[in-house]
Amino acid sequence: MLEYIFFDERPWRRFIDYLESLGLEPQSSSSDEGWLVALPEDLDDALDEKIELYYDQMLDLNESLVAEEEGQAHVHTAGINVTLNDGRVVQAAVDPQLMQKLLEVVSPQELGDLVNTIADAVENPDERPFCQR
Repeated sequence: MLEYIFFDERPWRRFIDYLESLGLEPQSSSSDEGWLVALPEDLDDALDEKIELYYDQMLDLNESLVAEEEGQAHVHTAGINVTLNDGRVVQAAVDPQLMQKLLEVVSPQELGDLVNTIADAVENPDERPFCQR
């Protein structure tokens, strides 16, 4: 599943409305950590690009709403979900500028795949050389 997270309910609701206007049926939930939206991974590239562009707009709105509410206490943060072998999903803090640079050249799905591959290698180390795998 592709997951999108928000820290304010208003852009979360707009994002869901947008996805539904595209004929999609997003899964949504909320928790103490934020508001989530999930979509199947098998979206075509053109639709995925449209969604990512709109998500970026909603992230900007999300950022401004959170900054407005927190005032001077607002700290710029970014995170990426890491799926562990036991099924738990944890978030790793990432410098927002680094995250922005990464997402300019890879899709969120590709970044998630890379992170999960690294997590798997850490949890299940294979010390053989690559030529022997």
